[in-house]
Amino acid sequence: MALLSEVQKNYGKLKNYVNGEWVDSQTDKFLDVENPSTGEIIAQMPLSTVDETKAAVETAQEAWMEWRETPPISRARIFFKLKELLEQNFESIARIMTQEMGKTIDEARGETRRAIENVEVASGIPSLMFGYNLEDGAAEGIDEDAVISPLGVFAAVCPFNFPAMIPYWFWPYAVATGNSYIVKPSSQVPITQNFMFRMVAQAGFPPGVINLVNGSHEVSDTLMEHPKVKGISFVGSTPVAKYIYKKSAENGKRVQAQGGAKNSLVVMPDCKMDRAVANMLASFYGCAGQRCLAGSNLVLVGDVAEPFMKKFVEASGKIRVGYGLDESINMGPVISAKSKKKVLGYIDGAVNDGAKPLLDGRGIKVPGYEKGHFVGPTILDGCTPDMATAKDEIFGPVVSVLRMKSLDEAIDFINSSPFGNAASIYTQNGRSARDFRYKLQVGNIGVNVGIVAAMAYFPFAGYKDSFFGDLHGQGKDAINFFTDRKVVITRWF
Repeated sequence: MALLSEVQKNYGKLKNYVNGEWVDSQTDKFLDVENPSTGEIIAQMPLSTVDETKAAVETAQEAWMEWRETPPISRARIFFKLKELLEQNFESIARIMTQEMGKTIDEARGETRRAIENVEVASGIPSLMFGYNLEDGAAEGIDEDAVISPLGVFAAVCPFNFPAMIPYWFWPYAVATGNSYIVKPSSQVPITQNFMFRMVAQAGFPPGVINLVNGSHEVSDTLMEHPKVKGISFVGSTPVAKYIYKKSAENGKRVQAQGGAKNSLVVMPDCKMDRAVANMLASFYGCAGQRCLAGSNLVLVGDVAEPFMKKFVEASGKIRVGYGLDESINMGPVISAKSKKKVLGYIDGAVNDGAKPLLDGRGIKVPGYEKGHFVGPTILDGCTPDMATAKDEIFGPVVSVLRMKSLDEAIDFINSSPFGNAASIYTQNGRSARDFRYKLQVGNIGVNVGIVAAMAYFPFAGYKDSFFGDLHGQGKDAINFFTDRKVVITRWF
């Protein structure tokens, strides 16, 4: 997989990147990596063994101390080089991502940009790692300092829906602050991260500082159990996030585990209707609804419902579904046949419970891609708060429409959910917007913004069952997660 690679038919057997070298896994077990738009097998990913995972941890541990002693400005200069390499290979990263994950090429370009932005922020590490001090802080002639220091080896267990970006929520901050790192990409979409590690290998990091181990739960469990791993970062479903949080914490590790979501978009009667519809289309249907920030419930307050739904259904019906490498396509497939079956099951269940499909994506056919896992945009009107489609994370392009009498009713509905990831309001009323942001128990809030994606210098937040831990990915939270404070009290006689 050379740099500046075009999309290939098959990437063959993927390798691990350990101690500065590409190495074949010792395993004889491989998983097929499928293009969800075509159904074709495009790579074979090794199910790396426990022993080679342990060896990667030992390698990272050995590399840590010398890297920890590298001045922050020298570490930052390698990230400048990495950014340059990622920019040079920007389009190839996006095209490979579209091929293996299914999102549109425009969405993949946006994700690649977000990954690079995290590298940019991490490059500012000489300023981000400042400690603090106070002369005569303890008593006369006794000074007190807090020094920020790295801790050792960290690791990330990554999801399928953002193959490029999510590892970059974590590892650039960890490595920039002086730690060493192991990335385990999703077994469903390992090619993008394997390709991006070609740039990592060229950037100039010392051997062992940043490593990649392909695999499944055996690799994850080994990382969570290994005594030399100081912390685990994770993004995925809530059940797995709970498992990661519990198992890692039991083994004495720091944990940041992002879980699932059930995000509501609330529409008030005073909204700018045309702009709201245009804005929320990407929230509901972007990445085929497979975002933890995706809109899922459309909550219509008061008499806005009928005129709004007319415009929303019409706009949704114009979404073009197909293979995302086609620039004219607005939405790609879901990730797998299993995911498609799950999404269709939720639609069937809602219809059986009395919901009315104003737009039905169950029977969609994409000419030339009959083996792809496509679900069309779906709008289910007449949903109630007790329906599974209004409560569960579906992870597909399904909009559950709920009608409510007041903003307070909408807020109570959102707060009743065990999830607390994101919610948005469309309004021109400042008081409504303030009440919404003040009363909601969610971590990411939008006002006339449907996808509440924090920039790299802000944390990606989350409440309740949407996040387990104390410090989030990105921004200052990431710096604090990957470091600790040494308090030094000094007196000279």
